[in-house]
Amino acid sequence: MEVDINSADQDVICKGSSASLINLLNDIGARADSAAQVLKQAKRESKDKALMVAATEIRSNFEAIIRANVSDLNFAKNKKLTNALLDRLIIDEARLDSIASGLEMIAQLPDPVGTVLSNWDRPNGLNISRVSVPLGVIGIIYESRPNVTADAGGLCLKSGNAVILRGGSESFHTSLELVNCLQVGLRAANLPTDSIQLVPTRDREAVSHLLRMTKYVDIIVPRGGKSLVAKVQKESKIPTIAHLEGLCHIYLDEAAELEMAKNVTLNAKMRRTGVCGAAETLLVDSRAAHKLLPAVAKNLIDHGCILKGDIGSCDLVPEMERAKEVDWSTEYLDSILSVKLVDGVDGAIEHISKYGSNHTDSIVTDNPETAERFLNEVDSAIVLHNASTQYADGGEFGMGAEIGISTGRLHARGPVGTEQLTCFKYIVRGNGQVRP
Repeated sequence: MEVDINSADQDVICKGSSASLINLLNDIGARADSAAQVLKQAKRESKDKALMVAATEIRSNFEAIIRANVSDLNFAKNKKLTNALLDRLIIDEARLDSIASGLEMIAQLPDPVGTVLSNWDRPNGLNISRVSVPLGVIGIIYESRPNVTADAGGLCLKSGNAVILRGGSESFHTSLELVNCLQVGLRAANLPTDSIQLVPTRDREAVSHLLRMTKYVDIIVPRGGKSLVAKVQKESKIPTIAHLEGLCHIYLDEAAELEMAKNVTLNAKMRRTGVCGAAETLLVDSRAAHKLLPAVAKNLIDHGCILKGDIGSCDLVPEMERAKEVDWSTEYLDSILSVKLVDGVDGAIEHISKYGSNHTDSIVTDNPETAERFLNEVDSAIVLHNASTQYADGGEFGMGAEIGISTGRLHARGPVGTEQLTCFKYIVRGNGQVRP
């Protein structure tokens, strides 16, 4: 379903009756289902051409996308969004080029569809193959990050899935422009434009109906804050791949090198505070806190970060505010970091197990044995050694992009890229066998 952003009623599409909204969404679902039947058989060359043309179209339509983004920013400012959330929404030339580059990277990835995952022969002569296939129609519900529109559309296309996008109300116009560019690519490759559709309304009721569209939608992927994910998991009649909040930790071990500790911690917190991979809690080995924490804290404070610490941390850094219990489980998405002294790697693992969200956690240490304990025992989707948590990103994993970081354990975990958007079927070849 193509949408014209220049339509005079672009802000009030589907503001009519509940029945008209349901009819619209059912129509989108039926179109997506039809497109999925074509897309699952599409050749790699066609899918890659669509992605490359879409990337060119995004760069060519820079001014139109920026105009749409300005409109969205004004809408968001009127809603009094925080600076961190506004930062997520902003599109500039560098970010737009990154979005286009992401599509080009996806095009360069191997085609995940049709891969023979395993093959074996049975004593009765049957040959059995496990082969990757698309999931079908994917519904993606996300908040105000317009880059998700292009990332999700591109990843679903590459993996042979049709997608229904329901973005945040604050990124409405920017997402429409990006979907139009993606559909230009689909048209150029002779693929159905209904392969990538955006729900053309800000009406929140659209989300509730999308979650009940079992006839058309095979998987729901929520990407956003705790309240959005909780709503989806509670209301959805469709299986979900959940992207939960990022309560990410940096642990500075006794054997951490000071300059590395300073650099990794600063980047993990302050590179972009509004992304899910931003560190929210700094844990410091109490045996080395006197040599590590003052310098690490000063570096953070000098860059505008507010620190909230336990008693021991505040004693070492008087500028620090006293942390409350709620701080250990708060995803700030802002220039705020909670700080706690712990009893070595055991204390760090215990704290992360109690307060973490199984998203991304990192240890800084020069002790390989301690590092291995942390990597093996911290039960998070992504665990790092001597590296910033902000590497929790599909592009940085070589996936081109990702729809989200799955914190669950079923089907997909960690960055959800093209391979994670496929399942498999069994193909059995015989020569007349019948079962005795």
